Amino acid sequence: MTAATSTVTASQDIAVPASGRLRLGVISDTHGHPHPEAAQLLAREAPDLVLHAGDIGDGACLDAFAAVAPLIVVRGNIDEPDDGVDGWPERRLLRVTSGGHTALVILLTHIAVYGSRLRAEIQRDARHLGADLVVCGHSHVPLVASDHGVAVFNPGSCGPKRFSLPITVGLVDIAPDGVSFRHLDCVTGERWRP
Repeated sequence: MTAATSTVTASQDIAVPASGRLRLGVISDTHGHPHPEAAQLLAREAPDLVLHAGDIGDGACLDAFAAVAPLIVVRGNIDEPDDGVDGWPERRLLRVTSGGHTALVILLTHIAVYGSRLRAEIQRDARHLGADLVVCGHSHVPLVASDHGVAVFNPGSCGPKRFSLPITVGLVDIAPDGVSFRHLDCVTGERWRP
């Protein structure tokens, strides 16, 4: 294994339901105190899975999200073993499969971008692993971008307010006709747009 892929310590396959559509709820940067409406907002959208892109802050804060749908988590830069996140990887590779074929490969990690561009090591990992999409957190800035042919999605933070940034959760919809991305504002409950 090369240094570029040695940080991916977990991988799993995710099967698209018989409907042909898969909805992922995406959160990040809860910092132990997610917005009180974040889990309910995701529940309203009925995701098949919830992804947490790190900076959990306290493992107990994940219970509300795990009640919405099965939860897949990576550790962020603030997460320590005594936060209840011991053993969770920093990066996960998720293979979305449909009809026995890989439909989408997702690299889930915490720190992945400078602005809207992939960091060099993430771009290398994405290319080596065949990732179509990088899902990340860290900046607290909601983002949909593309860099070097890889889609990039940051749900923003659903934790405590930081500066003038919104408090958001994200949705990734995977369907036979493509992949789409949305952000929802935890304060208003409406779609968030820059």
